Amino acid sequence: MTDLQTIPLKTIDGRDSSLGAYAGKVLLVVNTASKCGLTPQYEGLESLYTKYRDDGFAVLGFPANNFAGQEPGSDDEIASFCTTSFSVDFPMFSKISVAGEDKHPLYAALIAAEPEAEGTTTFRERLEGYGMTPNPEPEVLWNFEKFLIGRDGDVVARFSPDMAPDDDRIVSAIERELHASE
Repeated sequence: MTDLQTIPLKTIDGRDSSLGAYAGKVLLVVNTASKCGLTPQYEGLESLYTKYRDDGFAVLGFPANNFAGQEPGSDDEIASFCTTSFSVDFPMFSKISVAGEDKHPLYAALIAAEPEAEGTTTFRERLEGYGMTPNPEPEVLWNFEKFLIGRDGDVVARFSPDMAPDDDRIVSAIERELHASE
């Protein structure tokens, strides 16, 4: 088991967990928010999960309120929103911080393992154009940044928040990891 897989986590309904519960699977870890312009990505994330879960894949959602207060709700409110608005069936976890001094150890480890996200330049410029000051690299840029973890528990890729879940680069990376051990 990798160090990443031993970091203690809580599911959105309060149960103890870790990435170790998903050992042997390919994982897409995503920091989510309910009131973000990127929130419709829940639909694409659920589609990926539905398409590949029988092949050993899971999307893991980590709500975070680090960006413009776009995830203000409680875990119960977030779970209800995800289920009601987007029929989310993939595993969701308790709200955490993905940036700043109170950054969760999971995100500290993910960032250390993969300090650069593919495709962030354009999104960074868009945020600046809206008068926002994005986090400096290597920090998580915004909601819906995605980390891909291989079956061995190691981070293998990181994708920009505005890269849609069905983007060829993400789908290709998932498929590559799913078939890596065949």
